[in-house]
Amino acid sequence: IILPKAFLIPLLIPLRMNFQTIASISPGSTYLHLAFRQARVKAAQKKRKGTRQQVLQRKETTKLDIITSSLTVSFQRILHDFPKEQELSPFYTQLVHLTLDYPHYKKSLGAVHWASGKVRELQRIYVSKIHKTGNFHSFHSQRQLSAQFYGRVSSVIKQINQELLYLEQARQIMKTYPDIKEMPTICIYGFPNVGKTTLLNALTGTKAKVADYAFTTTSINAGYCTINEKRVQVLDVPGSLARVDKMNLIEQQAELVLQSLADVVIFVFDVSGQYPFSVQQQLLAKVQEKMALRQEKKKVLVYLSRQQVYRGHQQNDEQFPWPALSIISMPVTTSLPQLREELAQFLLPPPEH
Repeated sequence: IILPKAFLIPLLIPLRMNFQTIASISPGSTYLHLAFRQARVKAAQKKRKGTRQQVLQRKETTKLDIITSSLTVSFQRILHDFPKEQELSPFYTQLVHLTLDYPHYKKSLGAVHWASGKVRELQRIYVSKIHKTGNFHSFHSQRQLSAQFYGRVSSVIKQINQELLYLEQARQIMKTYPDIKEMPTICIYGFPNVGKTTLLNALTGTKAKVADYAFTTTSINAGYCTINEKRVQVLDVPGSLARVDKMNLIEQQAELVLQSLADVVIFVFDVSGQYPFSVQQQLLAKVQEKMALRQEKKKVLVYLSRQQVYRGHQQNDEQFPWPALSIISMPVTTSLPQLREELAQFLLPPPEH
């Protein structure tokens, strides 16, 4: 995967974005029932003066006003909560495109905007019609106009119901986005089910889900730790299968972090035999090549995982280095304390000239 150049240059838009604050989206019928209930209750409570005809007119127009206000406030909140592309950093923009059906997302927000305007338009039309009813028109005529308004508004909401349902799906996905901060970033990278999330939990104290099957991690997990007395961001990304031209959307999230955020990459090398060493070395070489091409060359270190499985099957390789791992073209770390020491060296500030 080749990311646009915009993703490899300094970010001009603030990186942080709190997707957790997006309120849940209900089906269209829920918004309608709420608006109609508010109209009935508030219209009945309000005291009005004037002739009987004036009181009846004001009661009906008040219902229309309350329904319109309730629906438009709900729709404007949706439009306010969901981010627009121009409000997102390049990283989040690409993440949205990778994880959502972006044309459907834009269409859904456009539909909500249209519905908000359409309800206001119908309110102006029917309030005007009710005001034009004079003494020669009965109360039933006003009620009929209100009923027509209710029917047309209901039709508008029905038309956008599928878009509301999709926006709730989008919200659920966005809730999984990590809270990316502008700080030194470590990317934990490697094949699926090699212990990346276990390493994240060990380094940062997080409690991300761990399971013994591939692609347990389907989104980006974030944790934080202190190295050289500075807070560091650690991102555990979905596993890659070393198929550059055939990456699925889950794997592309890992590639996005690798190319746009990582200052240091921890390549988790599984020695249990689950994946051939030669295949893992090929992926490692590709990661090294990509990091070398970054605007500021980034560092890669190798961490051996599942060593206890290897030791259990290779009785003659009790002492490291193991001959079978001579295929790895760079030094490796074999323990968490050693890994922390390496990270401390990698993340030292550049020398002053």
